[in-house]
Parts: sequence; C-alpha cells; structure tokens
Amino acid sequence: MTRNSLRQAAALGLTVGLLAVTVPAASAKTGDVRRSGTCSRSATWKLKASPENGRVEVEAEVDSNVVGQAWSVVIRDNGVAVASATGITLAPSGSFSINRVIANRAGTDVISLRATNARTGEVCTGSLSYTD
Repeated sequence: MTRNSLRQAAALGLTVGLLAVTVPAASAKTGDVRRSGTCSRSATWKLKASPENGRVEVEAEVDSNVVGQAWSVVIRDNGVAVASATGITLAPSGSFSINRVIANRAGTDVISLRATNARTGEVCTGSLSYTD
C-alpha cells in the first residue's frame, strides 16, 4: 500500500469508529436506562426505565424462544413490589413484555425484575438504577 492509501484507510476507519460511538440507537430516548442478561437456563431478560410525565415507565421482557410458557413476574422499586403479572410467551418469538408506569421516588430508583417459570424452574433476575 502507498502512504496515501494508508492515510485514506486510517481516515475511513476513524470515521466509521466515530459514527459507531456518536450515533444513538434508533429506539433509545434521552433518559432511558437499559439492562439485559441471561436467566438460569437459556432464556434472556431485558429491563428498561424511561421518564414518563414525571413518572417512570418500566418495560420488562423475557425471551425463552418457546411459545406458550407462563412466567410469574414481579417488578420492584427500591425493594417494594410495584407490579406483578403473569406473562405468556407468544408466537413468533417466544417472548412477552410487561409495561407499567410507576411513581418516580425521590433519589435513585433501583428497579428489579424477577420472572419465574414454575414448569421449568427457570428464573430471571435483573436490576437497574434510574435517576431522573
């Protein structure tokens, strides 16, 4: 490679790298906090908190890739249960989501998720810290 070709390749690499760092995800809003992880077997979980007119919108998702599973879900804010529900995994993805708008408590909200599949024994746990 010539010296000019090397410079062009380096400039292109730097530009692509900067774009990857500075372009936000299309679905992310300012103030969103997202976390995700794996469950005790093969399922995965996602948890998102976002500002919603002075409150906090919480979205919890479990994806097991198996349609028709029932999961017991509890969402807590600073240790206090703020939502409980049963999620059923749906076609085509084998996932479900629970959405709730909760009070925005003073200080940092530590929002946690616990989802349990009674039939398989699989458990998903995760948390995030949200400050508005």
